[in-house]
Amino acid sequence: MHSMHSMHRSLHGTLLAILLASLVSPASAADVHLGMGLRVGEVRGHSAIVWTRVTATAKRNETGHREPKKRTPRVADYVPSTVPLTSRQGEIDGAAGEVRVHWYRKGKKKDRRKSAWVRVSKQHDFTHQFALDRLEPGRSYRVTVEARAGAEAKISATARGSFQTPSAADTPQDVTFTVVTGQSYWDLDDPAGYHIYPAMARLKPQFIVPTGDTVYLDSEEPRARTVGLARFHWHRMYSLPRHVAFHRKVPGYWEVDDHDSWVDDGWPTKPSPWMLPLTFEQGFGIYREQVPMGKLTYRTVRWGRDLQIWMVEGRLYRSANSMPDGPKKTIWGAKQMAWLKRTILASDASFRVLISPTPIVGPDRPRGKNDNHSNAAFATEGNHFRSWTRQHKLENFFVCCGDRHWQYLSIDPATGLREFSCGPASDEHAGGTPGRNRAVQPFHRVQGGFLSVRVSRRGDRAVISLKHHGVHGKVFNEYRQAVE
Repeated sequence: MHSMHSMHRSLHGTLLAILLASLVSPASAADVHLGMGLRVGEVRGHSAIVWTRVTATAKRNETGHREPKKRTPRVADYVPSTVPLTSRQGEIDGAAGEVRVHWYRKGKKKDRRKSAWVRVSKQHDFTHQFALDRLEPGRSYRVTVEARAGAEAKISATARGSFQTPSAADTPQDVTFTVVTGQSYWDLDDPAGYHIYPAMARLKPQFIVPTGDTVYLDSEEPRARTVGLARFHWHRMYSLPRHVAFHRKVPGYWEVDDHDSWVDDGWPTKPSPWMLPLTFEQGFGIYREQVPMGKLTYRTVRWGRDLQIWMVEGRLYRSANSMPDGPKKTIWGAKQMAWLKRTILASDASFRVLISPTPIVGPDRPRGKNDNHSNAAFATEGNHFRSWTRQHKLENFFVCCGDRHWQYLSIDPATGLREFSCGPASDEHAGGTPGRNRAVQPFHRVQGGFLSVRVSRRGDRAVISLKHHGVHGKVFNEYRQAVE
């Protein structure tokens, strides 16, 4: 009897210990999250990249320290506030853990493929980019990222998304995409994220092209003088709920510009003591860490029979802005220029669209700007490229650009080259215009918004429509052109 009682007590104690252990188990205590969701980039007919970041929490810090809404002075003795990163509004802490990705063609879930588990580390900000291969052109895909704390832990977070691959070059495909720039965090027009994101989502675009100035490392509090602060700028921008929701369903082709790589109007060797110890190499590397860009910063992608796009690199290969203008002064570099000309001429797409981080036609402000092809500082290369488009009669060739804080359609009077500026992400970030030059600009608007481009078929005719939208999606200007 005594033995039976002791056995019962022992069994009860064991069960209680197991229960308590389950409540405070390492797996439960160490749950990780995917608070920044996932982003798909560089979608091609047979491949894509999926980006994600393991986080310690499911949501960003909304109650922490908020920096003042002001520009930082360009002085070397500037010191960011000493508030810890984890205590800053908008921060979402990274966490060590493992991630994997599943993907399948819509309607073909039984053919689902999955990657191996990959360990993320602090060295790369707890991010990872998966390369998806063996995709089929012109198909819709579903993708799921899973996260866990470690090999023995349960899956504690999932993020789901979708994307479409471009059709082959001989296959008609209706395509819509959007172009954006100028995402100043302190000029947000809604606490959940920019109004442009739900407005763009309503168009159901196949992809988006952010043309740079995605964050402002150099001029917004806190100035990113360290790797940690630079990453914080990305965390607070891409953890906004509207941004997370948008990028779940819309892949991107990201371009880098000055503010999001290092410093205003910068080049790799620019003296910028007010940014040190953060260097251009570090800032540029963090950009590539935070977006699914792939290896090449300049590239071209074909979307079906009627559309081919080009994304160019405007910072990595440029001459110093202060260098006297002449044949050797360049933004793109000789190798990229040769590639650009060769691939444009080789394309038989109905419409060819060059998407540039900075203006090629302009006009820009006459004072204070000297870093793009519409400025006198780069007039030789700018004139050369614009004249080249006329020489080869690129009538169905268009330029879309970012960087400027106003929207416009400009037609170069010497060559007929048409350029569409998408404008800044919010009305609050608009300004700085040189004024409307009615001789070259059928449209000019000093407000925020985005640009949409749609290419479609009407019988045997291919049609392109380029629209300037306000921040809520209202169309303020449309340009249409058709070819047989």
